[in-house]
Amino acid sequence: MEQIIFKGKQIAYFDNNPGKSRDAEGLPVVLIHGFLEDSRLWEEWLPLLPNRRYICIDLPGCGSSELTENLTMAGMAEAVAAVVEHLGLQKFILTGHSMGGYVALAYAEKWGEKIAGLCMFHSHPFADSEEKKAGRLKAIEFVKTNGHVIYVRQTIPQLFIYDFSKGYQSEVNRLIHNAIHFSPEAIIAALDSMRNRQDRSEVLRHLQCPVLMLIGQHDTAVPLDVSMAMTTLPNRGIIHVFPTVGHMGMFSASRETAKAFREFLSEIRE
Repeated sequence: MEQIIFKGKQIAYFDNNPGKSRDAEGLPVVLIHGFLEDSRLWEEWLPLLPNRRYICIDLPGCGSSELTENLTMAGMAEAVAAVVEHLGLQKFILTGHSMGGYVALAYAEKWGEKIAGLCMFHSHPFADSEEKKAGRLKAIEFVKTNGHVIYVRQTIPQLFIYDFSKGYQSEVNRLIHNAIHFSPEAIIAALDSMRNRQDRSEVLRHLQCPVLMLIGQHDTAVPLDVSMAMTTLPNRGIIHVFPTVGHMGMFSASRETAKAFREFLSEIRE
């Protein structure tokens, strides 16, 4: 992992091709993980993709990155922008899983001209509903009262459909192991940031680049009706709905989601 300093805090990222080798073809890809995740989310998925430069960022408070003060989606996007600027990326493909999609759209709101393609991986542009906001507050109070370890152990298995969670316990356990090392303050800050984020439907609507939308039919974190409401927004949208997938398609449908992403990359012109 490499690091930069952003607002006095360490932000970590993994760059598979820091020397910009000529063997890596096409534009670089920047990947942003979701809630209770870090850059290790992509470790098993990236080998299924074409030979490119991939940069996986640990958002503030996640993985090896330190938590910044007054965390917001815009603040997370600024951390991504700081890594992008540090690496000198002029044009790239941006991918965000779940909360990472919220961050990606916050980035696009300010620096959309740098994005050659956007992948919304089990994510959407809408603000939280009142019911969802209440759920975030309940989760914050649970973490404060019971600790973050119990919360992590209860929450991560719910991201997988039942049979997958039961059959692939090693992936679930690995995600839990990683997330319990986050601080409770970081988890609370992320929950609060998601609760207070603004609707960025218009950002998605006005993006000039192609947008890939990977949707899990059994996703409980991003219900199907929410995902489908997003699909009418982009000018150049590509939609894939995976019928046996929950919220973690990079595991439960790794080859299928990678195939869709490879096709997406092949359509993007530099």
